[in-house]
Amino acid sequence: MWAWRILGCIAFVIGAIGLVLPVWPTTIFWIIAALAFAKSNPAWAEWIYARPVIGPAIKEFLETGRMTRTARFASLAGMALAAVLIVVLLYQRPYFAAGGLALLTIGVIFILTRKTAD
Repeated sequence: MWAWRILGCIAFVIGAIGLVLPVWPTTIFWIIAALAFAKSNPAWAEWIYARPVIGPAIKEFLETGRMTRTARFASLAGMALAAVLIVVLLYQRPYFAAGGLALLTIGVIFILTRKTAD
C-alpha cells in the first residue's frame, strides 16, 4: 500500500515539472500517479481526475485507452520539439542522440496506435 503511494507521489512530482518545462511530459507521469493512487488512496486519484485541463483526458485514457485529438496533438508536438532539441543539443554525441530519438519513436508509435476519443 505504501509503495503505491510513494510511487504515486514521485510520479506526480516528476509530472508537475512538466507544468513549467515545455518539453517535459506531464501526462504520462500523472497517469502513473493516478494508477498508483487508485491502488493506495483513491481520493488522490480523483483529485488528479478533477484537474480541469488534464484530468478528464487522464481519466478517459485509463478507463478506455482512448486519447482526445487535442491530447494526441499536444503529445506529438511535444515529442517533435524534444526531437529537435535532441538533434540540436546532441549532434556531437550521435549515440546519445540516436538513443533519445529511438525512445521518442517508441512514444510516437504508442500515441499513434491509441484510439481517438473524439
